Amino acid sequence: MARMAVFHHAYTVPLARAIHVRAVSVACSGIATVTAPSLNKKKEDPQVLLGMSEQDLQQLALDFGQQSYRGKQLHHLLYKRKVKEIQDFSHLPLAFRNELQDAGWRVGRSPIHKAVTANDGTVKLLVKLEDNRLVETVGIPVKDEKGSIRLTACVSSQVGCPLRCSFCATGKGGFSRNLKRHEIVEQVLAIEELFKHRVTNVVFMGMGEPMLNMKEVLEAHRCLNKDIQIGQRMITISTVGVPNTIKRLASCKLQSTLAISLHAPNQKLREKLVPSAKSYPLDAIMKDCRDYFHETSRRVSFEYTLLAGVNDEVGHAKELAELLHEWGPGYHVNLIPYNPVDGSEYKRPYKKSVCGLHPTFGSFSH
Repeated sequence: MARMAVFHHAYTVPLARAIHVRAVSVACSGIATVTAPSLNKKKEDPQVLLGMSEQDLQQLALDFGQQSYRGKQLHHLLYKRKVKEIQDFSHLPLAFRNELQDAGWRVGRSPIHKAVTANDGTVKLLVKLEDNRLVETVGIPVKDEKGSIRLTACVSSQVGCPLRCSFCATGKGGFSRNLKRHEIVEQVLAIEELFKHRVTNVVFMGMGEPMLNMKEVLEAHRCLNKDIQIGQRMITISTVGVPNTIKRLASCKLQSTLAISLHAPNQKLREKLVPSAKSYPLDAIMKDCRDYFHETSRRVSFEYTLLAGVNDEVGHAKELAELLHEWGPGYHVNLIPYNPVDGSEYKRPYKKSVCGLHPTFGSFSH
C-alpha cells in the first residue's frame, strides 16, 4: 500500500537534528536479557562516582565499611540533587566523605567553559574536561501548544571526530580521544543546570562518532535511562555507519531510535561526502538498518543534510525514494538544510528548493 514518507525541515541545524528525531541511543543497558557493561572500578577511570549504578554505589559503600544504604544516599546525591563535590554530600558522615577523597574518588563533574545563547533559545555549551580539552553540548528547548517545555540535550561522544566528513566542522578540527561515560552524562546535567529544567530527550549527535566509542556510550545510556530516568524512547543516537555496530546495537533490543547520517542517495556521492563510507557500502547499511527495525520494532531515522547543488536536486530525491521504497512503514527521513561553516566549499540550499523536494519524496515512498 502506498505511503507518504514523513519529512521535516528546519533552519537551525541543532534543532533539525535534535528536536525532530525522537530518540536514539546505543545502549544494551536496562534490558533483562542483555548484560550491560560492568560499571565497577576500572583501571582507566578508577575513581569517578558519576555514571555508577545504585548497586555499584552500594557496593562501594560496603567496601568502605559503611552500610549499603549509604550507597543509596550517594545515588540520590549524584542524580537527584546533582551535587558536584564530595564534601558537599551533607547526608554522609564526614569521615566517609574524607575517606572517599583520600582514596582519590571524585564526583566527575566539569566546569562550563563558555555558553552561547541563540535567538531561538538554543544554548551551546563548551565543557572544560579534566585534561583541559573542550567538548561541545547543545540544549534545545521547545514549547508545545500547552506551554510544556521539551528540553533536548545534544551530546558529544568524542573530543573531535576521526571520520572527517567533508561538510562537518568537527572533523576539520581533528580527533583527540573518546569520552568516558561520566563525561557524556555530565553534559546532560550541565544542560539541566543551565536551563533549570529537566532534560526530556537526549540525542547523541554532538562531536564524534558514537559507534566508535560504543562501550562508553552504552554505559552512559544505562545511566541516563536508569539513574537519571530518561526513557529509552527519548534517547537517540546518530551514526554515519561503522561496520558491525548496527548489528550489535540491534542485539541489545533497546526501545531507542537509530539515526543514520545518510546525506546521499547513492554510494558514489556518499563516498565523496563521507570518506568512511568506502568501508561500509550503502547496500550493507540499508540491510543492517532493516534488520535493526525487525529486531527492535523501532523505526530508523535517516538524516539527510541538504547541500546546495550537491545532493538537493529532484533527481537525488527520486534516488532516495527508490532506495527506501521497499522499506515499508519503519523509517523516517529528516531533511536538514546545511549550516555553513567558515572555509567550507558547501552552501545552504534555498528554502524554496527544500520545500520543493517534499512532493517528490512522498510520491516515491511506500
